Formats: sequence, structure tokens, C-alpha cells
Amino acid sequence: MKYQKTLLMSASCFLLAFLCSILWGYCQDGSLADRIAPRILRFHVIANSNTRQDQVVKNQVRVMLLEVLENCGADSKEEFCTYIEENQKELESRADDFLQSLGCDQRASICVTQAYFPTKAYGDLTLPCGTYDTVQVVLGEGRGRNWWCVLYPALCFVDSTHGIVPELSRKELRSLLSEEDFSAVMDPDTRIRIRLKFLEILMPGAQTY
Repeated sequence: MKYQKTLLMSASCFLLAFLCSILWGYCQDGSLADRIAPRILRFHVIANSNTRQDQVVKNQVRVMLLEVLENCGADSKEEFCTYIEENQKELESRADDFLQSLGCDQRASICVTQAYFPTKAYGDLTLPCGTYDTVQVVLGEGRGRNWWCVLYPALCFVDSTHGIVPELSRKELRSLLSEEDFSAVMDPDTRIRIRLKFLEILMPGAQTY
């Protein structure tokens, strides 16, 4: 009986330590996001609904708008924000015309705002969860699944599974962030390994990913 109590207490202590390590990891991510968010601009498109048709429309609209933004001449976060704010009505009208050409009666709303994003990998770069400035596009009722990327530095065309961050975007990001923060987003495995260390202690021999 005494042995069982000791074992239970030990297991409880290890579990508590593991949970604390997870919480510490999220706090670290939150702190990192707070530092890098002012330097980064996201791009966020919210579909009208989750129907297959509306999801297809969402993807078509985001491709069209990204082409416009890619050629708008903006070369910094501030320039992108200024461009959106000064050309908001024109961009919305262009999106509405595009939607109409697709046979949709939806309207588009475009603005610069703040939104919460989960942790996301863009090729070999991983951005922590947090609140970021974003160019947000809401289609129709805006109740469908959303799509997002990083507008500045330019990462919207990176394959999120196999892609590598373009060298120009990498250089821009390095110039925007401290060396420590740049290393953290380019080598997230370090933070992940720290979180999984306690799992290895709790479950010797277990595989962690």
C-alpha cells in the first residue's frame, strides 16, 4: 500500500512537471509572438461558408488578390498597410466584380485589422501562435473555413509542407528580428524538444514527434 502511494505521488509529480513544461512552452511562444508580431503582416481570407463551392471561391479570390498585392509596389509592412487603407474601396470593388464573374452574389470586405493565428509552418519557418496585424478579407457571411499566410515578408507562395523560405524573404526577416528570435522561428525544433523532454522521462523508450 505504501509502495502504491509512493508510486502514485511520483507519477503525479512527473505529470505536474510535464504540464508545467507545456505551459512554459506556450508562454515562451506567446512572448516570441509578442516580439515578432509588430514586424510581420499576415493575409487572412474567410470564406462565406464551408460548402465546397464557397471554399473554391475563397481560393480563387485569394489568388486574385495576392497577385494584385504582389504587384502593388509595397516594399514594407507599413507600405502594404497604407496601400490597403488608401485603396480599400477599389480593392473591394475589384473583388466584388471578380465574385460576380464567378457567378456569386457575395460581397467582399477588406481591411487591416488584428487577428489571432495558431502556430503555423511556412516551409522551414514556423511562426508561433499569437495576435498579428493582418490584411483580412471576409467573403459574404464570413462563416466558412479560413486561409492565411504571411504577406510581409513574402511567404504566401511557399509550400507549407515541403517549401523553403525564399532567400530574399529570409534576409528581410533576419533584418527585422533579433538574431535570437530569427533563430527561434527558423529552428522551432529546439523549443519542441524541450517540451517533449518530460514526456521522455515519464515514458522511457516512447517515441516522440
